[in-house]
Amino acid sequence: MPIKARIDMLSTGVRTPVGIKIFGANLKEIERIGEQLEGILRNVPGTRSVFAERVAGGYFVDIVPRRDELARYGLTIGQVQDVIQSAVGGENVTTTIEGRERYPVNVRYPRELRDNVDRLGRVLVAAPGGAQIPLAQLADIQLVQGPAMIRDENGFLAGYVYVDIAGRDVGGYVEEARKLVRDKLALPQGYVLSWSGQYENMIRVRERLKVVVPITLALIFVLLYMNTKSAFKAAVVMMAVPFSAIGAIWLFHFLHYNVSIAAWVGMIALLGLDAETGVFMLLFLDLSYDDYKRRGLLRTRADLDEAIVHGAVKRVRPKMMTVTAAFAGLLPIMWSTSAGADVMKRIAAPMIGGLVTSFLLELLVYPAIYKL
Repeated sequence: MPIKARIDMLSTGVRTPVGIKIFGANLKEIERIGEQLEGILRNVPGTRSVFAERVAGGYFVDIVPRRDELARYGLTIGQVQDVIQSAVGGENVTTTIEGRERYPVNVRYPRELRDNVDRLGRVLVAAPGGAQIPLAQLADIQLVQGPAMIRDENGFLAGYVYVDIAGRDVGGYVEEARKLVRDKLALPQGYVLSWSGQYENMIRVRERLKVVVPITLALIFVLLYMNTKSAFKAAVVMMAVPFSAIGAIWLFHFLHYNVSIAAWVGMIALLGLDAETGVFMLLFLDLSYDDYKRRGLLRTRADLDEAIVHGAVKRVRPKMMTVTAAFAGLLPIMWSTSAGADVMKRIAAPMIGGLVTSFLLELLVYPAIYKL
């Protein structure tokens, strides 16, 4: 989980499965909107926790130079800032050498001369004429409360709302939460919301899958056509592929898995595996049909049925061996508890469930389609 949170933080800036970015021009208004979102999202089923960033983070000394006073004494803002820097922040005046190590020597005012606003106002600034002028006469010094960190994204001030969910898929949760927020939250003009976190990655991958899946299906069809030299036979295999998805979906439901990127990867792998077993089925049906035709046994419709059944029965043992070998390789993943097991289980689950239904349904569907 720490590695996962770090990756999410680096990729989207949000360390929870779902996050909301609030963009606007005023930090206080962004904080107010975030607090409203907290109350709204707590009512969404599946919300484990929700937290909106708070703007106030600490107290800071705010020093604003008076330009008219600086002009009266012939000083510049840079000269005043140099004095403040040397008095409060300090300056490295030399380096001390101790053996093979070097340490900078920093000089600044003692703590008792700079630990409150009044004493900072007594810091002396040298004027060009030699006069020593207190800083309080040249600048307004006050203690203000402000944010410890200011987020800036796409040219706007930003605030984050972190949402952790449990027992729900990210996509379904965000759709319901988005609708609830749209109904109950009125955004001021100039403020916008952006949903982020894993949902942002999911949308990006979904758009990519819209391209990858059709290309994968097209490549499978081309390879099948090159193998069978028949567009009809290639189409038969492609038509039977969805039957394997039945088992994958049922196993997802049984294991209470949500559809995720890993699940789609497993579904794509299942398409290739199902196409492979479909080619074997067509091969045995073709061999049986050619054998009956060569021996002159295809005289009636019943003879055709017998040839198809004979080819399908001969396919049972090879298909059983193929499914058993795949099971032997995939089932241990479902009992794995090592690092990355959660992802691997969701890749293997659709392949295991799909093999079960494809084994049963292909023996019935392929012969029926082949007979047409």
